[in-house]
Amino acid sequence: GPPPAEPRLPRPRARACSLPRLRAQPLGPPPAEPRPPFPHALPQRRASRGRGAVPVPLCTAVQQSSKQQAARSVASARAQARNTTGATHARASPRRAVSRCLLEKQPEADETVRFPGKFVGGKAPEDLPRHLQERNRISTPWDAARIELAERFGASEAELDKAADISDEHLSEAYTMMQICRDFENECGQAYMAGKIRGFMHLDNGQESIPALLNDCIREGDLKHSYYRDHCHAIASGVDPGAVMAELYGKDGGTCRGTGGSMHIYDVASNFQGGWALVGEQLPYAVGAARSIHMDRSLGYPGKQHQNHKWDKMEKDDRIAVVFVGEGGAQNGRMAECLNAAAKENLPILFLVIDNGRAINTFTQDVAANQAVYRMGEHYGIPGALVDGQNIEDTLKVGRVVVDHVRNKGPAILQVHTFRFNGHSPADPEHERNRKDEKRWARKEADPIKIFLAGESAKRIDLDACNAKAAEIVKNAVDFAENSPDPPPTLAADLEYPDPVTTDYSVREPVNGLATAEALTTRANPAHALEALQGTIDRLRAQAADKSPKGGLSIGDAVNLAILEEMQRDPTTTIHAEDLQAGSSYNVPAHTQQAFGRIRACDEIIDEGHFIGKAIGEAMNGYRPIVEMMNMNFAIYGMAELSSAGNTYATTGGQFIMPLTMIGAGGTAPNQSLGAEHSQPFHAYIMGIPGLKICSAASPDAAYGLVKSAIRDNGPCVILLPVKSMKIKGPCDTDVFYPLHKARYLSRASDAGVAAGKGVTVLTYLHGVKEAQNAVAELGDEAAVDLIELTSLKPLDMDTIRESLSRTHRLVLLDESTRSGGVGATISARVAEECFDELDAPVMRLCMEDAPVPYSTAIEKTVVKRASDLVAGIRSIIA
Repeated sequence: GPPPAEPRLPRPRARACSLPRLRAQPLGPPPAEPRPPFPHALPQRRASRGRGAVPVPLCTAVQQSSKQQAARSVASARAQARNTTGATHARASPRRAVSRCLLEKQPEADETVRFPGKFVGGKAPEDLPRHLQERNRISTPWDAARIELAERFGASEAELDKAADISDEHLSEAYTMMQICRDFENECGQAYMAGKIRGFMHLDNGQESIPALLNDCIREGDLKHSYYRDHCHAIASGVDPGAVMAELYGKDGGTCRGTGGSMHIYDVASNFQGGWALVGEQLPYAVGAARSIHMDRSLGYPGKQHQNHKWDKMEKDDRIAVVFVGEGGAQNGRMAECLNAAAKENLPILFLVIDNGRAINTFTQDVAANQAVYRMGEHYGIPGALVDGQNIEDTLKVGRVVVDHVRNKGPAILQVHTFRFNGHSPADPEHERNRKDEKRWARKEADPIKIFLAGESAKRIDLDACNAKAAEIVKNAVDFAENSPDPPPTLAADLEYPDPVTTDYSVREPVNGLATAEALTTRANPAHALEALQGTIDRLRAQAADKSPKGGLSIGDAVNLAILEEMQRDPTTTIHAEDLQAGSSYNVPAHTQQAFGRIRACDEIIDEGHFIGKAIGEAMNGYRPIVEMMNMNFAIYGMAELSSAGNTYATTGGQFIMPLTMIGAGGTAPNQSLGAEHSQPFHAYIMGIPGLKICSAASPDAAYGLVKSAIRDNGPCVILLPVKSMKIKGPCDTDVFYPLHKARYLSRASDAGVAAGKGVTVLTYLHGVKEAQNAVAELGDEAAVDLIELTSLKPLDMDTIRESLSRTHRLVLLDESTRSGGVGATISARVAEECFDELDAPVMRLCMEDAPVPYSTAIEKTVVKRASDLVAGIRSIIA
């Protein structure tokens, strides 16, 4: 009907949820003046030279109005478009269409029909909180949305008609899924208050159209990455509701055997890959998952590695990756990085943005200048759409078109405008944050289930049967969780590492066998590239075998040889690095992109956390990524990702292995003169991350052997190399695999020296090895030294340490980390706890002082220990 007679509210500034309806106009000539720079002005078109330019919305959003008003709006827009003369409209490229649309604002008189105001009666209640006055329901009617989808996504009329055809069966399934999710979350809330669910829990009430969309058009084979509000996403993706509820109860029957909990739901069978608790961290993981699909297609894979693989021949692989993120989380810089990566490689990934107007509890528009997340892809040529998540039918129709685009063309963004009925978590102090009024209003006016039941489409399905089915499924889920046993107490220790420390990596074959791996490599790479690669490998092996003074390899070349051999041998091995084409700083990883192409050997943007994250996504989907850091201290940018890499195997209950290897030069040498940021003890920073194996190599042979083993290990490994010794040559025995849990003797104390009371054990690593060798040479017969290189910092080889102390009874640590929280602090504590009876003197730590490493050598001598300090220390402890 006509708008109410009361005075209209002042129109708020335009935003994603309150744009007036715009009409299309034929294309005209390009503008005479240069286009405004991004992002302050979005791409524009003009109706004619010099006037008529307006910003382009990707999916027009208008305030909620009656069906008659919506239909009238669309008819008016079409009629005006038909009557307009000028250049004929040309079909735009789907990914570039965002800069090719011409839209013109409606006359003011017509806006009263199209934009009648946000509240029935035209005036907001005086006591309504500000955020409800500024963010209300939107409407994205299908007739209007299909025009936008045709323009933005290049969808044909046939594709749009197919998407709009929602059968009674599909509608029934969608409603049932919505009801399952509502009932499930309600039961979770009750169980939480009863103390059966512990910790943090985040409910999804009010956003049920999203799992309904997943159930409608996302398949089991698609790779799904959610965030901490993941229960319903998992259920809609095919995860058993009983296993989800049991996981929330912390039971052994849970998806992760009780190791993950509410925020970490994983299921390898349905490819539901998290449940990630840090806001935005799932974004690069999902990009890595999409890359795994891309690489599968590139290799023409005859069989994936996962045990749930169900096909032997990949004739058409239209799987996609789906990543869920809130509109608040999308403000994270990871979003821009991942859009760039998706566009650069045209990855099959859907960014599904759940826009409930809240960044945790903060009103998102108070902290974000751009809430139109669906338009973030414009700069990268990625199309996006906005849809009213309170209207299940519109959500299904628009979602189908967007998902189909990702399956067949490339990446896309779908922003679903919703309202969350609950606070951030049950522990949320919502009364302090103006949430109660908002929740009360949302439950009354913006409940997608109530809105559906009030519509005509509800009459097409058997509501009683759907409700009964949902209730039965949720009841069975609760019963399963209640009756599931607790996990065994030893489970956490059992899941520390995927591979036992005794693994012999020399006999481990690629997952598909050597013959298949060789065939895949031959098929996927040009013959001339493989021939050149073999020539490089042969040359490096010949240098390694040369025992003359000018022979041998540098540490950098030894690492590069190990990487080239493993990538040649196993086509699932990938590498990520900055400056990769040039071979980074130390010829690591030189020649990889030339041999294996840009997909397996990926040159990266300068953000280590981003490409560590992509490597995690690849590792969860059957690949063995190597991440080269150039300087290990740069990995500080990826601490969150490294933490997740270490936790994933255990947190998923052992479902997902994490064969990721990170290599980088680091440490702090005397006279290094690199300043504080390039001289940090990064290895000490990550010692507390569970699940990581942390190794160090001070020689070419150790570097080669450790890298070979780490690449074949099924867990995350970090290999540290001495930054100031990377180009120093030394002997290197090829085809030797070093264990990832053992230290090694570099020299042993003589029996006579030990008998004379001169025995001492020296533990060191990285640059300390050279310093210690110089110190031992200077001491000569003054001391009998067991010199041990800690090639494994974690797990720590206490057996070797105990064996040496049983002879020498004295311990000196030359440690390349700080006094507080350093590696030496951990080792000395364990020696005191486990080998106290073997000590004749307190453990002596020669470590970096708790100060930033200075540039000036004169100051640096007081911070970084060296050979002279070790000589003095050994003399002191013997005396």
